Amino acid sequence: MAPAPPRTFNFADIWEFASDAVPEREALVCGPRRLTYGELEARANRLAQHLLSVGVEPGDFVGIFCSNATEYLETMFAAYKVRAVPININHRYSTAELAELVDDSGAVALVYEASLAPQVAALGAGRLERFKTMLAVADPSTGAPVADPGVPGAQAFDDATAAQPPDRPVVAGRSGDDHYVLYTGGTTGRPKGVVWRQEDALYPCFGAGDPTRLNPVSTPEELADRIADFAVTYYCLPPLMHAAGQWVAISWLWNGGRVILHTGSFEPERVWDTVDAEGVNLLTVVGDAVGKPLLDRWLEEPGRWEAASLFSISNGGAPMSAGLKARLAEAFPGKVISDGFGSSETGAQGTNRLEPTDAAAPADAPSGGVTTFRPADDRTAVLGDDFEPVAPGSGAIGRVALRGRIPLRYHNDPEKTAATFVEHRGTRWVITGDMATVDADGGITLLGRGSQCINTGGEKVFSEEVELTLQGHPAVADVLVVGVPDERWGQAVCAVVQPAPGTSPTLEALRDHARRDLAGYKLPKHLVLVDQVRRSPAGKADYRWAASAAADEADAPA
Repeated sequence: MAPAPPRTFNFADIWEFASDAVPEREALVCGPRRLTYGELEARANRLAQHLLSVGVEPGDFVGIFCSNATEYLETMFAAYKVRAVPININHRYSTAELAELVDDSGAVALVYEASLAPQVAALGAGRLERFKTMLAVADPSTGAPVADPGVPGAQAFDDATAAQPPDRPVVAGRSGDDHYVLYTGGTTGRPKGVVWRQEDALYPCFGAGDPTRLNPVSTPEELADRIADFAVTYYCLPPLMHAAGQWVAISWLWNGGRVILHTGSFEPERVWDTVDAEGVNLLTVVGDAVGKPLLDRWLEEPGRWEAASLFSISNGGAPMSAGLKARLAEAFPGKVISDGFGSSETGAQGTNRLEPTDAAAPADAPSGGVTTFRPADDRTAVLGDDFEPVAPGSGAIGRVALRGRIPLRYHNDPEKTAATFVEHRGTRWVITGDMATVDADGGITLLGRGSQCINTGGEKVFSEEVELTLQGHPAVADVLVVGVPDERWGQAVCAVVQPAPGTSPTLEALRDHARRDLAGYKLPKHLVLVDQVRRSPAGKADYRWAASAAADEADAPA
């Protein structure tokens, strides 16, 4: 007999319904480990029982400090079962950054990768004593048992959970009002915990019963019809600590899909091997920094890989240049190429999709230094300084905003909450840092983050707009654009470029390329070549590093 659908939009209820619907179906593949829905549910239950046994209570924060691993999702589901709140911690953090997030969140439990034990141990006795439990996860690439947790008072994850029963814990009060928290930032600023109601996050973040976000459900009962007849296989390249991976992976698990978690370093050859070996249907890249080397490797050996099962390549977490989208459409005819837009504070707000029936732009077309997306609905707007929507086709620049299902606040930060979540004329908006204009047909053209705006001679230049254009040059593997001091203009545009292998791009060549799309004042006046552009594990730009590199090594102005 089919299980009863969930009664609420609580995350634990939704997961438990999915696991009951297809218990024998394979759910997760991570390194050597393969788990069915039933096995994943049992492991999550054991961890939930452990959390209860050490006194974790509803509303408590549980930190997850590891790379992609089955234990990451086990911890999320276990925390939701006991009405605790799992929080994502960047696994590249130093001890100082880890300490800042631990202090801000007040986390009472920590699940960490054993290889990161030195950073955890260095938190010091005062912080470690606050944790009711600390569990060390094995290397997800090998699955080798944890011989030594490396932190005083910690246990190996499997040792602690093996002692607990696999039965579902009974915890009263679950509902869509329970919280979902996603920490954002921290690479160039203080990390902020975005606090959502689970029912609100379900729609913009997780698709509300439809990972493609085309047909969300209206009631929990409708989820009964959303378990797929077969396991759609999603390859999660982004880290689960970032929304780009977390949202899509969980939404497919809620629909009976199969999720492959990428482990270790990003190696394009291994990605394509996995696509063929596992029959991957969908994969997500994170901007040109991941998409370009992946496509380049595919093209290096025509015919080596088939990708016969693949029907969609999506992008999230960082902008994708128009040039790369055109190249992907040319290399993968008949596939959907989807470029999503959103943030931790909004969820997915819209997309730019190339369907199999769409005519792809030629690969040598202008790279278009902007990204235009179609809002998912009328809840997205571009607001001017007066918090009124800018007129379509006016060319006026405003900030992207969202109303309706939006977060409650930033955790422990009333000042940033007041600045970001604004009420105007009886409507509550979340105001993002993304600057944009509205086209006459309603499309929203993104210019970049206001925090990365360069003022050169009184003209405003948005870094992402220039970056997306330069990404279209074949000699550019990756690029960040920053402002550097200039006696005449105040600031000058500087491109910090990681050259493609075997190339040496020049400032003149990049300026000539960019002239097709950009006004003269937006063209780079300086060029700095680096071995590698520095980004976070989620592909986020490290502008602080780029500004330092530009200040130290800026070329002569054009």
